[in-house]
Amino acid sequence: MKEMETGAGEHSHIITWSDPEVSVQAIKTMSGLDYLRTLRDGRSPLPPMYRLFNFRLLDVEEGRVVFELTPAEYQCNPVGMIHGGFACTALDSAMACAIHATLPVHTELTTLEIKVNFVRGIKVETGNMRCEGRVIHAGGRTATAEGRLTDSKGVLYAHGVATCLILRPGSGPPV
Repeated sequence: MKEMETGAGEHSHIITWSDPEVSVQAIKTMSGLDYLRTLRDGRSPLPPMYRLFNFRLLDVEEGRVVFELTPAEYQCNPVGMIHGGFACTALDSAMACAIHATLPVHTELTTLEIKVNFVRGIKVETGNMRCEGRVIHAGGRTATAEGRLTDSKGVLYAHGVATCLILRPGSGPPV
């Protein structure tokens, strides 16, 4: 990623990413936990969205993931705070990945519902943050997870819950 001032007070943000089809194909050959470990270890390319939001997968185990992320100026809303979509995206990613880490090969998921509670505003100066997702319930067709977004000192900024639909082989077309 590269940020630069373009003149007249404007800035630009340039990102590069790998073809997402590489990940799509890799996911089809591994369990969710194994795939997430390849992301963590740098053996699979990061999804483009992770680059856009400055996500780094720090830890993954069955039913739990931890991301590190860094808010940036280009994510600010009109009042100079980091847009709430940053926290929602972080929580959705962490909670869905926690569920994904419980799934066998050839099984997909999609988020059905997400609820986020904002506790305090995020600023660029907040610096590195951590977002942890943990599975609450892993059922046959749906799973739920909870997530917490904190700063480097453990101060809570947002928390949420999500429900995901589990798409097992033969359960119908992907949503």
